[in-house]
Amino acid sequence: MFKPHRSVSVARCFSYSVLLLALAALAAAPMSRAQSQPASPQTQQPDQTAPASGGPAGDTGVIAVPKKKEAPEEAPPPAPAAPKMIKNPEELGNVSIRLDVQEVTVDVGVLLEKTHQFVPGLKPDNFRIYEDGVEQKVVGFKRVEAPITALMLCEFAANGYWWIKGNDMVNAAYAFTQQLRPQDYVALMTFDMHTQIITDFTQDKQQIMRGISMLQVPGFQETNVFDAIYESLDRLDRIDGQKYLLVIATGRDTFSKLTFDKILARVKASRNITIFTVSTGGMLRAMTEGRGGMESSIRDMDYLQADNEMKTFSSLTGGMSFFPRFSGEMPDIFGQINENIRSKYELVYRPTNPKQDGTYRKLRVALVDAEGQPLRFQDQKKKQLKYDIIARDGYRAKQVVE
Repeated sequence: MFKPHRSVSVARCFSYSVLLLALAALAAAPMSRAQSQPASPQTQQPDQTAPASGGPAGDTGVIAVPKKKEAPEEAPPPAPAAPKMIKNPEELGNVSIRLDVQEVTVDVGVLLEKTHQFVPGLKPDNFRIYEDGVEQKVVGFKRVEAPITALMLCEFAANGYWWIKGNDMVNAAYAFTQQLRPQDYVALMTFDMHTQIITDFTQDKQQIMRGISMLQVPGFQETNVFDAIYESLDRLDRIDGQKYLLVIATGRDTFSKLTFDKILARVKASRNITIFTVSTGGMLRAMTEGRGGMESSIRDMDYLQADNEMKTFSSLTGGMSFFPRFSGEMPDIFGQINENIRSKYELVYRPTNPKQDGTYRKLRVALVDAEGQPLRFQDQKKKQLKYDIIARDGYRAKQVVE
C-alpha cells in the first residue's frame, strides 16, 4: 500500500524540478540578449527653456551654424602641354640625320706680271673656274682683305757656310715681321734635324723679333725640310680659316723620314693653306756654282732639285716662290707676299661631281671679258699688260668612311 504513494511523490518532485529549470532558463535568456547587444548612447536633448534675459541658454546642446557661401575661385589656366619628344628606339641608340652640301672655296690672286700689283675691280662674271675640265657655277664671290694667320718655318742648321745662309734667313724673317699688322697672328718655328717652336701664335710683333734674335748657334747639320713642312701643315690644320706657311730655307732635304711623294701627297691634301717659299744662300750659290768637279756638280744639282721642290709646294697651294741673292731684295719680296695674301678674290662653288671618294680634283681659273673672250689689260699707253692668276692647283675631295 505504501509503494504507490512513494512513486507519486517522486514523480511529483521530478516535475517540480523540471519546471524550476525551465523557468530559470527563460529568465536567463533575456539577460544574455541584453548583455550581447551594445548599449545605445543616450541623446542629450537641448534645454528649450529660454532664460529671462533672452540670451542663449548655455552650451548644453549642439548648435548648427550655417556655412557662409564663398565666391567661387577662378580656375587657373591650364598648363601648357609638354612637347612630345620623338625618341629613337632603344635598340638603335641615338640616330641623327645630316645633310652635307659640299662647297669649295678658292682664293684667287690676280697680279700684274711686271710690277706684281694686285688687279682690283674684277666682277664675278670675269671669272671662270673649271674642275677636272668641267666648268663650275660660282655661287659666292667677294674680295678678301683681312688679317693673316701665318707660320714662319725657318731653316736653322749647322751646315756649310751656315752663317751666310743663317744671315739670309734672319734678314728674311725680320723683313716679313716688320710688315705685319696689329691684327695678324704669326708663329715662328725652326728646323734642322728636328723642329722647334720658338714663338707660338701671337699678335705681338716684338715677341717675334725677340724670337728671331735668339737664333744664334744651330745644333745639327741635317735639314729635314720634308718632315718640317709635314709637321707645319698638321699644326696649321687645327686652325680655322685661311692660313699661310712661309718657308725660309735652302730647300735641300738631307735626312727626312718622308719621301718627296709622301710630302707631295700631304701638300695636296691640305685645306685652306697657302705656301710661300723664300730661298736662302742665293749669293753663295752664285759665287760657287759652275766651278767644275764632281762635288761641286752634285751640290749644284741638289740646289736645282731643291728649287723645283719649293716651286712645286707653292704652286700647288696658290702661293709664290722667290730666290733672292741680295738682302736688299727682301723688303720688296715680302711686300709682294703681303699684297698677295691680303688682296684676293674668294670664289665659292658647288662641285658638279658630288662624289666624296677622296680623289684629287684639278682646278683651273681663267679671266674673261663681257663677251667671254680672254680678259686683257692695257696701260695708259695702250700697251698690253701680262698678268698672273694665283690659285690652287687642285684639292682633294672628302673621303666618306663607311
